[in-house]
This record gives sequence, structure tokens and C-alpha cells, in this order.
Amino acid sequence: MSGDLLLMGVIVGAHGIKGEVKIKTFSETPESLSAYGSLQSKTGSERFKIKRQRVAKGVVIAKLIGVNDRNAAEALKGTELFVSRDDLPDLSDADEFYHADLVGLRAEDPEGQLVGTVVALQNFGAGDMVELQPEGGGETLFVPFTHEAVPDVNIEEGRIVVVRPEEIE
Repeated sequence: MSGDLLLMGVIVGAHGIKGEVKIKTFSETPESLSAYGSLQSKTGSERFKIKRQRVAKGVVIAKLIGVNDRNAAEALKGTELFVSRDDLPDLSDADEFYHADLVGLRAEDPEGQLVGTVVALQNFGAGDMVELQPEGGGETLFVPFTHEAVPDVNIEEGRIVVVRPEEIE
């Protein structure tokens, strides 16, 4: 998967009048965002380097090089920030993985029956949720991304085990 882009955050607005932006991050620790080096837009047409950053109220407040006023910062609202997989550290623990690696995996129940396919990981404020497209179609299902609800993640085998709460059976 060398060269793949992974979504690290999205600019959600401007902060102040000197060109700072607010970034919702998708990294394990928000303060690590600047450690990945240069960030880029999905197409690669725009590159961003963080000059300085701080974490406040769950978002990163960042000063991007070349963004010098509020108008420039506001123009970036909605910009997704990606980093090349090659720039991320190797994962040494078998229980560690990047969320992007889960998308497309088969979701099976504990007996091995196909439940659906992982289409995304979402966080609506109360913790990560695995979004599943059911095998038979229809609306997607959300399962808490906890050890109780997702006791096994096996990237090599291309599957996760999902224990569905009774309310979505």
C-alpha cells in the first residue's frame, strides 16, 4: 500500500484574524499532527506545513505557512488534510492499525457468518463507531468500536468480528 494517502484531519474553520485554522484531527493524539511533515489536499494540488499548533477544545489550532489572514484561513474550510502512508510510523503492535485499513474488510459475526462490509469509521462525539454496509443492502449499521463489540480485527485475513448489540439484530 505504499504511497497511499491517509486522511489525518479536516480544516473546520478559521481562528482569530492572523490566519490560524481549526483542524479536526483523526490521529490518535491530536498534538502529533505536525509530526507527519507536510500535509496535502486529496489531489495533492495544495500542500500545507504547520508552523505551530496547539490543542484547544478538541481541535488543533494551527498556523499554516503561507496562510496569513482570516480570509485565507476561511477559504480553506472543508479542506481535507492527507499524509502519505510512507510518512507514517510503522505499526509494531498487532493490535494497532490505521482506520483506513479497516475500510473494505468483511464484517462477520462470532460464528463466521457474513454481516456486511466496513465502509467507514465515524466519530459523532461519543467514541468511534464502525459503519457497516449490510450484506443484503439497506441502510448502514453502526457498531461501537470497542473490544466488546469488535473483539477481533484481522487485517491480513481481511475481516473483523462484530458482536452486534441486540437493538440492531
